[in-house]
Amino acid sequence: MVAEAGTSVLEGMPMGFLQLSADWRVTYVNASAERMFGRARAQLLGRDAWEAFPGNEDSVFGRTYRQVAETRQPQVVEGWSPALGAWFEARTVPAPDGGINVFFTDTTARHRAQERLAVLARVGAEVAGSPDAVQSMSRIPRLLVPVLADWAVVTVLEDDGRPVDVGCWHADPELRPVLTRYVELRLGELPATAPLIRSMHTQEATPVTAEEVYDSLLPGEARDLQRRLATGPGFYLPLLGRGRALGVITLWWSGGRTPEPEDLAAARETADRIGLALDNGRLYRQQAALAEELQRSLLTQPFQPAGAQVAVRYTPAAEAARVGGDWYDAFRTPSGAMTLVIGDVVGHDTAAAAAMGQLRGLLRGIATYSDAGPGEVLRGLDAAMTHLELPTLATAAVARLEEHPGGTRMVWASAGHLAPVVVHPDGTLGEPGRWQGDLLLGVDDLVRREEHVVDLQPGSTVLLFTDGLVERRHEDLDTGLARLRDAVAELVDRPLDELCDQVVQRLVDGRPEDDVALVAVRLG
Repeated sequence: MVAEAGTSVLEGMPMGFLQLSADWRVTYVNASAERMFGRARAQLLGRDAWEAFPGNEDSVFGRTYRQVAETRQPQVVEGWSPALGAWFEARTVPAPDGGINVFFTDTTARHRAQERLAVLARVGAEVAGSPDAVQSMSRIPRLLVPVLADWAVVTVLEDDGRPVDVGCWHADPELRPVLTRYVELRLGELPATAPLIRSMHTQEATPVTAEEVYDSLLPGEARDLQRRLATGPGFYLPLLGRGRALGVITLWWSGGRTPEPEDLAAARETADRIGLALDNGRLYRQQAALAEELQRSLLTQPFQPAGAQVAVRYTPAAEAARVGGDWYDAFRTPSGAMTLVIGDVVGHDTAAAAAMGQLRGLLRGIATYSDAGPGEVLRGLDAAMTHLELPTLATAAVARLEEHPGGTRMVWASAGHLAPVVVHPDGTLGEPGRWQGDLLLGVDDLVRREEHVVDLQPGSTVLLFTDGLVERRHEDLDTGLARLRDAVAELVDRPLDELCDQVVQRLVDGRPEDDVALVAVRLG
């Protein structure tokens, strides 16, 4: 029992105090504890603690009480009290009579604040760590529920302005299928005056009641499902980008639960972060499309000679700026010979693309004016780069196809570039070109470029490609080249366009680590 001298101290404490005897009877409750419990001490004194606070016996508090009573060692624990519906931090110490004394404080506000901060951190990490902002939106509702609301839906606007629900989640597992079905139907049932649409148009947070949403829906399944789901207040928070709404978050609370001002503030902060991420994604897509369009405008359609077919492909790196220094070319020289070019400027940005455009134009001009062989064309390009002080490095391979009485002769030379792949009419592969580590363009304009000669028969296929097609992280180059040769050998009987498409698809699987350029010719 508490001595009378200590009673005044306990009664004046802002901290709750609970005393339990060795047989788990409530022997003292101070005034602060009464306020926290919402019950008068007369209702508790003398009662069995586990009956007075149902659910506590098997909770973290009950386990701690028994451990302290047994070990006589103080413990501090924080947890959720199912009996009181709040978070508490309890300091439990042994009492002289064999019972325990519990000093406790309500930490619900602190815990809720920590939960809100954790939600904001997880949302920030989600939208910042995903390359596809819209895809990451599908996971956002799971981060918001149940801390900020009992169920949530995220809606985004497509580039054409059409709203699409991309994710939803409910705290109650039994109602998740109901919510999923409702989300499938609701946008098709909403008129232009519905609160959700109004929130996006006004760009203002909009509180809403279940009746308002119910009345805005047409009679039918969506309306019936909404009646089951919306049992408390709701809120629409527009996802704002730079001067425009890019979507909306729908938040609902179950009956009997009212959102706290701090919940709404955290939800608004979440909406702001998501809106910025969506806007950044929109701007990135626009810039990526513009960059890719610029890249492709620099890579004109190839010359199509009589008696042969030429195909080209370009695929930007999945994780780069979608503009870089890879290029291909195919043109006819004054003597009638067909020239194929493949090149790669060091870098993955607009500077590399600009340098690529300069080198491609210079090489074209040198080749068509001089009508020289591939080795001399590369030497001339190196000299021009030095004279014009072009501060860049690049690899390139040039192949010149000339008709002669026995068929077609291909003469090719490389400046640090991979050798062409040659497929003969019977489907056999030509011997792999020698890899000698030729110097890149821009290193030494006096270096001699060695020329190689390959005789081609009608029906032969030649592929020139950049290293993005075959190079992989954590894999040696020979493995990638072998994979390419195997793919070409398997696809050689396909039409040239299909062969090129299949080679790119098989080797880069839609997400190339580097830019990929390819030029191929099939002799008739």
